[in-house]
Amino acid sequence: MKSIQSNIKKAKNYLDKNHCVAVPTETVYGLAGNAYSDLSVKKIFRLKKRPMNNPLIVHYSDINKLKDDCHINDNFIKLYKKISPGPITFILKLKKESKISKFVTNNQKSLAVRFPKHPLFRKLLKNLTYPLAAPSANISTRLSSVQVSDVIEEFGSKIKYVLDGGKCKIGIESTIINLLSKPTILRFGGLDISHIEKILKKRILIKTNSKNKIAPGQFPLHYSPGIPLRMNAKKPKKDEAFVLVKKRKATFKNYYYLSKNNDLQQSAKNLYSILRKIKKDGYKMIAVEKIQNKGIGKTINDRLNRASKY
Repeated sequence: MKSIQSNIKKAKNYLDKNHCVAVPTETVYGLAGNAYSDLSVKKIFRLKKRPMNNPLIVHYSDINKLKDDCHINDNFIKLYKKISPGPITFILKLKKESKISKFVTNNQKSLAVRFPKHPLFRKLLKNLTYPLAAPSANISTRLSSVQVSDVIEEFGSKIKYVLDGGKCKIGIESTIINLLSKPTILRFGGLDISHIEKILKKRILIKTNSKNKIAPGQFPLHYSPGIPLRMNAKKPKKDEAFVLVKKRKATFKNYYYLSKNNDLQQSAKNLYSILRKIKKDGYKMIAVEKIQNKGIGKTINDRLNRASKY
């Protein structure tokens, strides 16, 4: 217990001084900074080499702190009560009096907000007087980090501290829903859309390639291992690594399995780790077998499709 409190105190001290800290979430690791501080937020963009027109997600411990920054509506309340904390990000209307840095939102009148479930991150947030802007802890367009070693691989000693929360349980980013008007999915993620539809009792619109960037994860090139990737492959070409969901009778050195039993949830959790390993193993190209486009399979295909734009 003492070591946990000590680690949280250390992270808080760096954040209070406007430094950036890597934090664990249930989805992927985040690169966190004080969302009220222009200095902290600009450091996030600089470290990630992220375009300034790509908004950040701001993380809160609870709804009470959110009320200082955003207008809340009925659809948000319904989802918050059933799903949060968890792997869902809400787009809400920003209050004029909010202290959120203009760099977080790209000067827009909306804000992407989330309530993370990871207990260590939640404890940290409860010890702060400000929310945390925390995009994924990786260089822009690259694979997200799902464990401490990934964060170090991405940034080395460029960030002050990594709060170690172990390997992320979901391993893929949050689902993003726009609640400014008709509920619309802007990014597939760790939460199945059918679950959202059951709560709201309505069909949800899907618009994951909007030109008006009010949420992250919508740029064509994203989540890339840094080598060419092709989807829906029946077999690999010469010198390609082959990524599969379902175990095959005949297996070869260049075969990489996302799961043992055609488990899409497990496949999503292992996706980034497998793609990182393939790059480290020296392959120059990746082929991925066809993956079912249902449930979290839609999220996996979205990530692979964006990675294929490399």
